[in-house]
Amino acid sequence: MSCEPLLTALKECLLRSDCVLKEKVLPSVCLREHMDELPQQCKSLRRAVFDCKRSQLDMRKRFRG
Repeated sequence: MSCEPLLTALKECLLRSDCVLKEKVLPSVCLREHMDELPQQCKSLRRAVFDCKRSQLDMRKRFRG
């Protein structure tokens, strides 16, 4: 399972946010330092990306056998 579609959606969401457009801040800085200013959609996508990457590393959810 790839997290690429979620990452792409998060990048697009960040690029459309006020933090990037109006304040001229880098998207990476917005994620780290201006999280409270981001739209709810970006926050949800960030959590989804985190959960996706975490599930790739979680050995309990891997196939056995």
